[in-house]
Amino acid sequence: MTDRVLTPRMWFTAFWGIARRETLRFINQRGRFLAALVRPLVWLFIFAAGFRAVLGLSITPPYQTYVLYEVYVTPGLCAMIQLFNGMQSSLSMVYDRETGAMRTLLVSPFPRWFLLASKLVAGVFVSILQVYAFLAIAWAWGIEPPLYGYLTVLPALILSGMMLGAMGLFLSSAIRQLENFAGVMNFVIFPMFFASTALYPLWRMRESSTLLHDICAVNPFTHAVELIRFALYGQFDLLSFVVVLGCLVVFFGGAVFMYDPAKGLWARRKGG
Repeated sequence: MTDRVLTPRMWFTAFWGIARRETLRFINQRGRFLAALVRPLVWLFIFAAGFRAVLGLSITPPYQTYVLYEVYVTPGLCAMIQLFNGMQSSLSMVYDRETGAMRTLLVSPFPRWFLLASKLVAGVFVSILQVYAFLAIAWAWGIEPPLYGYLTVLPALILSGMMLGAMGLFLSSAIRQLENFAGVMNFVIFPMFFASTALYPLWRMRESSTLLHDICAVNPFTHAVELIRFALYGQFDLLSFVVVLGCLVVFFGGAVFMYDPAKGLWARRKGG
């Protein structure tokens, strides 16, 4: 069989096919869209409202004045949407592997990194739609960041969504059965969410536990939250940017390796 030169049109067709499949899957699962909004809205409307009187936040960057608790948690809830979406998108990878669709995809002439990146980009696009829908509801609730913040936050949402989605891809590569994915999701999602700055600032963590503060400080989800928080107010957090970008490279590189038929998951299956 002779090697076939891949033209730019072929690359675009492959990307569009993968992205369209992911988008159609999302459109056909309307409950997934609603479920993605229910979780953060419950935190915003119920928990944040209840904690407002006791957990207001003093002047802390990027805020220029005292802010209510629901204002503080909004960026963390945006990141929560992306975290859950990244895991849900990776769930389809496990399903496709069980049905054999994944093997068909991975033996195509396109590089493995391109196929995984295409699925990752499609998943991030879906998560950004969900985040903006949540921000619109939050705005109606009275949480109003600067108007330019809705634009400046977009690059942060893309980068954080890519990192969290890549983490989901990496985890999906190690899960052999669909039934095990829910347990892994809970084992990863809830510790990452609660041990972060999504709900409380780092200085408050330090007041209660130095160990908890250190865990939150190294948690990649913390830096995804802070990247979104600063970008939503037109500011740039260099440390969070570097950490999120580095984690994206590590997680995506690990996913590409694990989905390599000669090295990762498939090699272990052949040998086992």
